[in-house]
Order: sequence, then C-alpha cells, then structure tokens
Amino acid sequence: MAGGNAIRGSRVGAGPMGENERGESAARQFISFFCANGHETTPAFAAEADIPDTWDCPRCGYPAGQESATPPSAPRNEPYKTHLAYVKERRTDADGDAILEEALTRLRARRGEN
Repeated sequence: MAGGNAIRGSRVGAGPMGENERGESAARQFISFFCANGHETTPAFAAEADIPDTWDCPRCGYPAGQESATPPSAPRNEPYKTHLAYVKERRTDADGDAILEEALTRLRARRGEN
C-alpha cells in the first residue's frame, strides 16, 4: 500500500457543495468599473445594494468609474511638505521678523537686559 491517505483527492471539510446544503445564494449583480489605466474590474454586489460611484482598482489602486470612455482621473500626489514650508505659506518674511523681534524682546525682559 503506497501512502497512508485513505481519501485521495479531497480535503478536510470537503463535501457536496450544492445549494441544497448551503441554502440559496443571495441575488447578485455584477458591475464593471474602469480605471484610468484601462483596467476593468467586476465586483459582485447584492441585488438591493447601493452601487458606489467609484471603486478602487485592485491592480493599480486608482479610482475606477462605471463608464469606460470617461474613467476618473488618477489622483494627483502632492509632494511631502515640511513644517517650515507650511509656515512659509502662511507667513511673510515681515511677519517672521516681527514675531522674532517680539520673542527676543520677551526673552531680554526675562533676563533683565535692555
């Protein structure tokens, strides 16, 4: 006797898998979504479910819409900004000089300097 497996070609928990054993499947609808790279994905939704306007493409991650002719545009990634870059957007050089002078005045007053 070669091998010790008495049940060949099956796996644990395998059995007849028909609707009689599992019950009836819920009604489904398949909706196609298209991304800017031309990928198509077709997820299944319940028949009574609300269909989203966009769906993330599983291949590239871009947003996908239901119209193949006009898919949503790819998201624009803005470069990382430092804290200093955000401060420079909000303040002018004159504002920075005024804030620095105010802070130096308070520091000198604490130290007892003129």
